[in-house]
Amino acid sequence: MIKKLPKSRIEIKITVPREDWEKHLDKAAAEVSEEIKFEGFRPGKAPRKMVEQKIGKGPVLNAAAEKAVQKSYVDFVTAEKLEVIGSPEVEIEKIEEGFDLEFVARVAVMPKIEIKDSYKKDIKKVNEANKDKSSEPTEDEVLLELEKLANSRVKLVTVAREAKNNDSVEIDFAVTVNGVPIEGGTSKNHPLVIGKGVFIPGFEDNLIGMKEGEEKEFELEFPKEYHKKERAGQKAVFKVKVNLVQERQIPAVDDEFAKSLGKFETLEALKKNMKDGMAEESKQKMKDKQRSEYIEKIIENSKVELPEVLVRQEIHTMLHEFDQQLQGMGMTVDTYLAQLKKDKKELEKDWEPQAEKRVKSALALQEIAKLEEINIDTKEIEEEMNKTLQYYKNVKNMEKNIDMERLYNFTKGNMENERVFEFLERL
Repeated sequence: MIKKLPKSRIEIKITVPREDWEKHLDKAAAEVSEEIKFEGFRPGKAPRKMVEQKIGKGPVLNAAAEKAVQKSYVDFVTAEKLEVIGSPEVEIEKIEEGFDLEFVARVAVMPKIEIKDSYKKDIKKVNEANKDKSSEPTEDEVLLELEKLANSRVKLVTVAREAKNNDSVEIDFAVTVNGVPIEGGTSKNHPLVIGKGVFIPGFEDNLIGMKEGEEKEFELEFPKEYHKKERAGQKAVFKVKVNLVQERQIPAVDDEFAKSLGKFETLEALKKNMKDGMAEESKQKMKDKQRSEYIEKIIENSKVELPEVLVRQEIHTMLHEFDQQLQGMGMTVDTYLAQLKKDKKELEKDWEPQAEKRVKSALALQEIAKLEEINIDTKEIEEEMNKTLQYYKNVKNMEKNIDMERLYNFTKGNMENERVFEFLERL
């Protein structure tokens, strides 16, 4: 008997006939007796009666019931074709030798999402709003990127003159408030580009006109909106010494600059390449944004009860993804949390709404694929899998460690989602 519970959970009431579950009694006794020494018997070979006399019937009954419950639960779930998620909570209601075994199992099942047909109307509105948007960058945008590129190839030349705006300098500094050094207010050979506005207003202006080896003391007031509230509005004394002044020589943006990058003969060729790349990047961003709008509209037109276990699984996936990103930056989740002064439970709580949204969107895309009969041919999936395997071909033992069934399902899911988005774009 199956009873529906809130949040996509079900309660299953199962009765195991006496003759079926008692078959497990001898096996259970044998396993229990493997841990206990019985005179004249090898481990696991003592008769059940002897085991029960020594430790009581309870442990044997419980061990047998555990096996019977596990088998009958799996058999029931398979027979009823239930898509269960996670492990069940089991409550044995009746356990007694000579009688049927009765138990209740409560478990989450894959939720059924309902999508109103009106979602298509909202998708069409999204398509209409985005159809005339251009991904082509303007001339000014291309020139700005060229300027950034030239700045990234700046040449630093040490000079024996007074520092001026846009120079790169190295300085020693110490900051005091009421004669007391402030936390983080001291540094040696600190690199700084004058005019970038990294320090509080007025600090960099005071460096203009200073030469290498020169020292200076001046007073400034921290801004009233300063990020450290205890410093906001306070007056502070700054002692600064300039150790190095370097002129930042930015290359002229011309044909020679284009040639210096390796594969361009003219500035126009470089600009065209940059324009094409910027257009492609802009096109992808627009596509991603439009697809995010699709998800929002579909979720608005959907109804689903999410089981907690599914949301927890998604949060753990998000944590794993985040950990991978942090590792690329030389950090870990623990160090990140320490900086935020949070623990993992607080982070997971913060991420819960996003996890729910991710689960809903995945379920919605799967449901649309079913409704619109979007199916991917097995051959296509295998071809895509081979591309992934080819990528890891030269990584030692990687292919042996890949779960092929998991890779198949992952590839199938990605391809189905892409086809669903393509279908939505045509509405």
